[in-house]
Amino acid sequence: MLVIGCASWLVGAHAAAIGSDQPRVAILAYHRFDSARAVDSMTVRVTTFEAQLRFLREHGYRIVTLPEIVKWLATPDATLPEKAVAFTADDGHRSVYEVLMPIAVREHLPFTLFIYPSAISNASYALTWAQLKALQQTGLFDVQSHTYWHPNFNIERARRSPDDFRRFVEKQLVDSRNRLHAELGVETTMLAWPFGIVDPELTSIAASTGYRAAFTIAGHMVDKHSPPLAVSRLLITDADTPSVLARRLGESQTGALPAPATGRLP
Repeated sequence: MLVIGCASWLVGAHAAAIGSDQPRVAILAYHRFDSARAVDSMTVRVTTFEAQLRFLREHGYRIVTLPEIVKWLATPDATLPEKAVAFTADDGHRSVYEVLMPIAVREHLPFTLFIYPSAISNASYALTWAQLKALQQTGLFDVQSHTYWHPNFNIERARRSPDDFRRFVEKQLVDSRNRLHAELGVETTMLAWPFGIVDPELTSIAASTGYRAAFTIAGHMVDKHSPPLAVSRLLITDADTPSVLARRLGESQTGALPAPATGRLP
């Protein structure tokens, strides 16, 4: 779903902490996939996705899991490979099963799926619980929370009392975790904020309900200063050709690109 964006407090605080010598990693956020056409702004065609994969392979990027990045953020002496990148996909669209899964299996790509359970086996566009289980069985897809029904927290805050709003957010976070555990047996410790909306109150509620990491789409790379409950991802669309992706990953700032590698993605 379309992202509204991060609050200015987060962007400003993070920008002030970044140093030019800080190691940085990238978290890519996808939504939907299509074999032939980009039917909307959140759909990435297979040809675009495979061009992005080739770019990453040829320019030395190393694929890691999202939990590895979370551990790196939380552990002072933890390390990641140079030019680490992780893949995520939000919402639980059925194209993750029908289109993405064969590519992920072929390329051995780990993905974290952020799911809002109210849609699963319910909405026509969404995955079924059986499809989610099949994705899990590949060993490549980790399932985490995107709240229970993907509310807009700005709208909900405006129409509720402060106490009612807090209860509402808590229920969204807890009910999502409970349903994912009941259906899939997963222990949910990570959350993607719906529409990328995040602020200090929301991060406080996430912490109080047991989430260790939460992700928005602020559009910048991640370093050790990134707040664990408001970690930035790069929203990826069909417009992210290799040249566009290179700029977003900072390749244009580093001079000549590394020599191409061969073989599958690492």
